[in-house]
Amino acid sequence: MKLPRRQFVRLAAAAVAIPAVPRIVQSASYPARPVRLVVGFPPGGLTDILARLLAQGLSERLGQQFIVEDQPGAGTNLATETVVKATPDGYTILVATSSNAINATLYDKLKFNFIHDTAPVASIASTPLIMEVNPSFPANTVPEFIAYAKTNPDKINMATAGIGSSVHLAGELFMAMTEVHLVPVHYRNSYVPDMLAGQVQLVFSPIPTTIEQVRAGKLRALAVTSKTRSPALPDVPPLAEYVPNYEANVWNGLVAPRNTPADIIDKLHSEIDAALSDPKMMGRFAEVGSTPKPTTLAEFGKFIAEDTDKWGKIIRAAHIKVE
Repeated sequence: MKLPRRQFVRLAAAAVAIPAVPRIVQSASYPARPVRLVVGFPPGGLTDILARLLAQGLSERLGQQFIVEDQPGAGTNLATETVVKATPDGYTILVATSSNAINATLYDKLKFNFIHDTAPVASIASTPLIMEVNPSFPANTVPEFIAYAKTNPDKINMATAGIGSSVHLAGELFMAMTEVHLVPVHYRNSYVPDMLAGQVQLVFSPIPTTIEQVRAGKLRALAVTSKTRSPALPDVPPLAEYVPNYEANVWNGLVAPRNTPADIIDKLHSEIDAALSDPKMMGRFAEVGSTPKPTTLAEFGKFIAEDTDKWGKIIRAAHIKVE
């Protein structure tokens, strides 16, 4: 039977409108159950702390629990794989970090492509590291350190949090930009005791890890790795003052499985930005040396791609491989 033209047009228009209805209902009802924020590090670390602060803020704003689930292992790759394979419905979200950008080059055979298999949700924070030495080390400034290192090549031990960690690559970037030669010493557990004992002389440490030792004078801060001074250590200059364009912050953000509905991502992004602008939340971030870093979705996606490229170049140039 042939439909009259007017009736055909009306039915066709209704058919086109149907797919839009679930998206609107989905966004309006989201979240209808608890949301998992998956963290690739053990409890108590920077990423875990920031995730829990954000989870509390989102739970209060959206009236549904946001639960932090720590899945440490394989340099955050286990947690990332969990999220990549999850149903793209907004209920399993990864708390991404600099490690995700690093791992794209560091590991030869990953079961996922981080950029391709995830969708940016929101940038959360940026946290500088502290370039610090044992107090017995004969350098009080970055220029003095560089001068000493150049006259004593391969005699300064540099602690890291493991091969390919942000702590390690911040040091590799420093070596590449200053042409000094340090000896990386990779730790599976905390490097802090050996730093305090002087068994290793240098570390690029995330602010929360050693800020109390710096404040107590047990470690000497030479610089922070952000382009500007950190409110947590206002008297410590940025490394970029002595090594132009140096920057090596630890970043955190949320990403979802690819194909997560855009309206859910938009809702999460909006609520996260609102939570980060709350003075109470900003104060809690500042306590651990982090600065909220809200951006647009496009800016966050571009940043991840650029950071992946940046660390990829350092890893290839230094021939860094995981054991």
